[in-house]
Amino acid sequence: MNEHLEPQRRSRAWNDAKVSAHHGIIPTAAAKNLERLAGKQRAVYTLIRARYLAQFLPNHEYDRTQADFDCAGEALRAVGKQIVEPGWKRALPEALAPAKGREAPAPQTLPVLAEGRDCAVAEVKLKDLWTQPPKPFTEGDLIKAMKNVAKLVEDPLLKQKLKDTTGIGTEATRASIIQGLLDRGYLVKNGKALAATPAAFSLIDAVPRAIADPGTTAIWEQALDMVQSGEMSLETFVTKQAAWMSKQVARCAGLSLTISGPASPAGSGATPWKKKRKTTTRKPATAAKRAAKPANKA
Repeated sequence: MNEHLEPQRRSRAWNDAKVSAHHGIIPTAAAKNLERLAGKQRAVYTLIRARYLAQFLPNHEYDRTQADFDCAGEALRAVGKQIVEPGWKRALPEALAPAKGREAPAPQTLPVLAEGRDCAVAEVKLKDLWTQPPKPFTEGDLIKAMKNVAKLVEDPLLKQKLKDTTGIGTEATRASIIQGLLDRGYLVKNGKALAATPAAFSLIDAVPRAIADPGTTAIWEQALDMVQSGEMSLETFVTKQAAWMSKQVARCAGLSLTISGPASPAGSGATPWKKKRKTTTRKPATAAKRAAKPANKA
């Protein structure tokens, strides 16, 4: 792969304006023995190295061919794909492998075709299939959904604003947000899959629409941009936020809310999100320490 690297290439990864979080992993000239790493440490290092090297490889190029046929009045379509230049995928063969059960069919290469040509149907296979429900989110899927939350917003201006920003949370906070939902009993884990609890559905149904709408995040981002550029003072922003929140609270003042679910995800009956003070027992003094103390004089 080294012969395909182009050190002078500058990909989109070098755009500092798109960096929204601080990262502690940077290239270094200090060489270390890779054989010292094993297991997960070596796997993580290999992925980081592959992602970095991919920035210096050419674009991935392929030819896509689409052929449309008329078969007894039915429209049939065949799609062919042939890779011309593997490019940056040379560095990421394992990282790009889909998870089990989500593998895409292997691409096929179509023969040379010409418009108006007759082709014989060699074989017909009928498959009786059932529509599969959407696969449940894993923690990784949910983090991606939080990052790409703009897909759930209809307003084009708010959608673009969420695309320009980091979505819900940042690279450094999304995992802790999900952990907070697990600790509070709004999410439960079934293996790697995540599922919303009845308490989560009850809460979303009860809160005002604006609170649950990701477009509200985009509106706040616009306001914060105005504060940053000097178009709005911080005091004005805080005042407007306080007035808006007071209005939302007033609208919900007469409502009653019933949240069903376990009292505590841990089953202890205590509030799961409150920090508990850790208590430690004092170790008894050893015989050597007791002997070191001076004896009281009579």
